[in-house]
Amino acid sequence: MSTIFYVEDEVFLAKIIKDSLESRGYTVIWAANGKEALDKFPNAQADISVLDVMLPHIDGFELGRKIKELNPDIPIIYLTAKDQTKDVLQGFEAGANDYIRKPCSIEELIIRVENLLQLTNVKTPTTNNSRAERTIGQFVFYPKKYTLVFQGDQKISLSHKETELLKLFSSHINQKITRHRILDTVWGDDSFFNSRNLDVYITKLRQYFKADPKIKIITLRGVGYHFLVEN
Repeated sequence: MSTIFYVEDEVFLAKIIKDSLESRGYTVIWAANGKEALDKFPNAQADISVLDVMLPHIDGFELGRKIKELNPDIPIIYLTAKDQTKDVLQGFEAGANDYIRKPCSIEELIIRVENLLQLTNVKTPTTNNSRAERTIGQFVFYPKKYTLVFQGDQKISLSHKETELLKLFSSHINQKITRHRILDTVWGDDSFFNSRNLDVYITKLRQYFKADPKIKIITLRGVGYHFLVEN
């Protein structure tokens, strides 16, 4: 399990992002300003830092420099509303490995975090379920490439959500998965809106797998789904 050191002074936004990351299996240590961050960081044992730029007491760029002095190897992602080229350059000069402009989606942030952790050989919460490829009937699924390939040459590009959903299904071949577990794992909660989204993505996956009649996503009413792959 990876630990994210997260610094953001907007409390409401910080809570949303912290809860979302924790629902994906990360441990999140949050600080509300630069001074608090410097107090917490030495004992945080963090694998990656996600820093807002506009912070009280010590701005994010200066904080990033100080964090790099304490741990030169830790990757840093800056979150900021600034969009000037000079600000981006300043961020990279301050030790940034990546730079995301606000507002950003939680899915984008998670992809950036996971990519950096993989590049630095840090285990992510989904590492055990994200090996290079998986054979599913006549398909080969490449989670890291967001790709599903049929019979070696017909390639289907997958969205982030489709990939996360298929990771879960391909880890539970010929097993029952509850609807609640799918929603909690892939979306972070089982709200009505996310539940309707799940229905859409199940339809998409069924369409992709239509080429192989031995693969079925069976609806278990009131329970969830059974991902059936016949031998």
